[in-house]
Amino acid sequence: MKRRDLIDLVLLAALWGASFLFTRMAVPAFGAFALAEVRVAVAATLLLPLLAMRGDFSELRARPGRFVLLGAVNTAVPFALFAWAALSITAGMASILNATAPLFTALIAWLWLREKLSGPQWLGLAVGFAGVLWLAGARAGFGGESGRWAIAAGLGATLSYGLSANVAKRYFTGVRPLAVAAGSQTAAALLLLPFAAASWPDLVPAPRDWAAAIALGVLCTGIAYILYFRLIARVGPATAVTVTFLIPAFAMLWGGLFLGEQLNAAMLAGCAVILAGTALATGLLRPRRSTSAPGST
Repeated sequence: MKRRDLIDLVLLAALWGASFLFTRMAVPAFGAFALAEVRVAVAATLLLPLLAMRGDFSELRARPGRFVLLGAVNTAVPFALFAWAALSITAGMASILNATAPLFTALIAWLWLREKLSGPQWLGLAVGFAGVLWLAGARAGFGGESGRWAIAAGLGATLSYGLSANVAKRYFTGVRPLAVAAGSQTAAALLLLPFAAASWPDLVPAPRDWAAAIALGVLCTGIAYILYFRLIARVGPATAVTVTFLIPAFAMLWGGLFLGEQLNAAMLAGCAVILAGTALATGLLRPRRSTSAPGST
């Protein structure tokens, strides 16, 4: 990986780690659908003028249906699910669930794109999902039925992310990253609009809540997705999605600094198992093979 791609990867992890912080701050005032709508509408408002200045609107007109599909699975569905989950779980816990995205990416690539998985990759899938079961069973310190449903929502969001990475690879190879980001966010804003309108809060959110929502849109969505789709174009979806390895560290850091969130043993153990499985599933961690010379004992 080139230096500029590594810088993009770390910056993207810091921004997406902060998204869990801002979501936790704003979702009680907005609700899940309204916050997701504000987030993507702000991002689209930022990205569309940039696209117009570059004269790339033709890319949007050429494949509107595919942008709707990408906007749904890459943005509308996972943003709403994670926002709802944030009402019951911490930013750190949500980011750990988010780390399962490469597992779903590899599994969907095998099912849909017929990409072969090696023995270690299958082992990685098994180990990673075992970590998820550990978190769900222990509930990582979050009691009650709401905690389990929040974990299920987070996994549904990462399943959607795994699908979106393969959709981007299948249908958007060669499309400019800015066009992919702007088109998907605009489509997501249109898809979320009726749900947001039906659930818009009766009380006007406070300035602090609006600031968190706008930061979500500008920093953690608009700018972040330019970086993400640029990484997909340069290094491929399997490598780009490994940003999820770094996101939990940043999410836990921001949550600890600004929300006073603390970790527990179940979260740390589940995170370690999930990341180990993801490293195997994505090929970043490979079992060492014997290199004994012929005839040696």
